[in-house]
Amino acid sequence: MKTAICYLSCHHGNTRKMVEAMAQAGDADLIDVRTRQAVRLEEYDCIGFASGIYGFEMHKSVAAFARQYLPAGKPVFFVYTYGGAKGNGAKALAQIAGEKGCPVLGEFSCKGYDTFGPFKLVGGIAKGRPNERDLEKARAFYQSLETM
Repeated sequence: MKTAICYLSCHHGNTRKMVEAMAQAGDADLIDVRTRQAVRLEEYDCIGFASGIYGFEMHKSVAAFARQYLPAGKPVFFVYTYGGAKGNGAKALAQIAGEKGCPVLGEFSCKGYDTFGPFKLVGGIAKGRPNERDLEKARAFYQSLETM
């Protein structure tokens, strides 16, 4: 299964660590939504979208990228990291997928080191995350998608 994971990883690289672990577990092309604007996602069998949680949802640029480039009917999955709370997680992306008739295969999330706002005053929260156990779970999640 040819897979693309379109991601945005800011601040501490938490999301990048997750998608790199997934790419190592299987054959996946990683597409940073900030640097690759002209993509051909129709060439992929499955498409993932990944980001940290910002203001209780995935980064708006990932949603905008999905709205512009996600082909109709392609299976999708979502990956996100969060410091304090998951918030709405991938709700906006799931809505875009629904509008385009794309089946959602699942989502994976875990804690990620966060120093946003007041968390900076205490040295951040979720220190050391994602850790190796989180990355192993991410790899297992990705491998489970390949069997679908």
